[in-house]
Amino acid sequence: MTLRSFFLALLAFVVVCLSIAGGGVTWVLAQSPLNLQDGGVQKTPTAAMFVPKQSPAMVSLLVNPSRLEALLQAQVSLGQRKATRQEVQEIKSGLLGNTKLRYNKDILPWLGEEITVAVTSLDYDRNPENGQQPGYLLIAAAKDGEYAREFLQLFYSKTAIAGEADLVFEQYKGVNLIYRRLRESGETPLASAVVGDRYVLFANSPKVLRDAVNNVQVPDLNLEHFGGYQQALETIESPRVGVAYINLLSVAKAFETNPTEPVPTVTLSFQLSEQGLVADSALSGVVNPEATQPRLTAPVGALSYLPPKSILTASGLDLKGFWGQILTRFGEESPVTGLFEGAIAKLESNWNLDLPQEIFAWVEGEYALSLVPKYGSGQPDWVFVAQNSGDSVEDAIAHLDDLAEEQELSVGTLALGDQNVKVWTKLAANTGRVDANVKGVHTQVGDYELLSSSLDAVETVLNPKMDSLLESQQFQNAISPLPQPNHGYLYIDWTQCRPLLEQQFPALRVLDYAAKPLLDRLDSLTLTSQGSENGVSRATALLQIAID
Repeated sequence: MTLRSFFLALLAFVVVCLSIAGGGVTWVLAQSPLNLQDGGVQKTPTAAMFVPKQSPAMVSLLVNPSRLEALLQAQVSLGQRKATRQEVQEIKSGLLGNTKLRYNKDILPWLGEEITVAVTSLDYDRNPENGQQPGYLLIAAAKDGEYAREFLQLFYSKTAIAGEADLVFEQYKGVNLIYRRLRESGETPLASAVVGDRYVLFANSPKVLRDAVNNVQVPDLNLEHFGGYQQALETIESPRVGVAYINLLSVAKAFETNPTEPVPTVTLSFQLSEQGLVADSALSGVVNPEATQPRLTAPVGALSYLPPKSILTASGLDLKGFWGQILTRFGEESPVTGLFEGAIAKLESNWNLDLPQEIFAWVEGEYALSLVPKYGSGQPDWVFVAQNSGDSVEDAIAHLDDLAEEQELSVGTLALGDQNVKVWTKLAANTGRVDANVKGVHTQVGDYELLSSSLDAVETVLNPKMDSLLESQQFQNAISPLPQPNHGYLYIDWTQCRPLLEQQFPALRVLDYAAKPLLDRLDSLTLTSQGSENGVSRATALLQIAID
């Protein structure tokens, strides 16, 4: 196992532990070894002092993994505990690979209450001849420095390659570094150290380890003292069991940025709740950090016109203003904006619409958009509900009818019960008869305009006996842990949505490599935004995890 794959696997294990642990109930939190009635601890990652402030990403677990494992055992049924214990043991064995180390005997005696994994740089040696060489750093808090040193000795004695590598001991600024140098190539694929009897460090190069020591001794270099990171953490006051930090530009593209421009970063903290794992996030470093206040103290009424089964639903107020904020906050040339524009371009190609002009521009009130399973088979149907705020909306809907006719669609009126609906159809002759393929449907219900790709979906919505998405217990459970007031909700049924997202965006399939254990257990993901203040935008997500 390479150090890179070890770090990716460890990162996935940490996130899975956090997620699974968030699937319990209040009495488990109160009676488990975690004793985290409030969902976590009031701590921040101390290991951030080793991580450079330009780091693309960092994830920290702020409780000992054994405590999360004990919580997991308390959550599952008695009949499942043996299988769950075996599953966790297999993950541990996989992480340790062929090192011949045993977690319970060799690691547990010295491991403390914090594990941090960081990508320190996308190219730590900046050598164009060997391509991009990401720097990886693992920092584990030690509750016993002497045990930690004995562990390193054991580690190198058990993993030494006879006759192929030499052990190198180096003193660097008062810290003893130890690493292997391969005799044939001179490469040093693994370096480690114990710092101050409190931390055990592993890196994929001695240079990454030396830089970590420098970061501690020169605070201006490290993430712990980076203003954007500190500012973001100050806005997240809830207890947590983990923290993650992501430099969006570094992750989105490996390119040099202008140091005078703000760098968008996301800081997350993870909290346990009855419904799952709650992630509080703080986004800082946007181009135009305009303050916005959340306006919704309850879900929008537009959700009452959506079917109860949803693959993906987005709802809120003022879609026109939301899109404007995306462009102004990140800038039109930002890769973050590019992600949104790429998703919209795919929708536009399917619907033959300029969405920002034809749809977003007139939606200034409530809105809700949902992908729903298609009756039978094929691609999902979509349903869009927008509040009718005046003559401009009626003009916009009439314009959509004109666009349909320009695309050689037939625009007609059809009665569904007591409701008249406009239908866009593609007519085609077929052996003496005319087939009508429905391309779109729209009608007005109450104070809302309803548009859909399917006549069946509209018929379901207009059925007075329909229980709406807003009334469904599944959706209510998904939004109940999220804060209010907010700007609305993005709800994703992951089981149904995952294959669709991977089909539309093949790059997402790379997540399977590092996050498959989490993605396989994820039931749903719900996200909301609480606005922005003092240059920091706040959002909260709930991950609902399936527990066998």
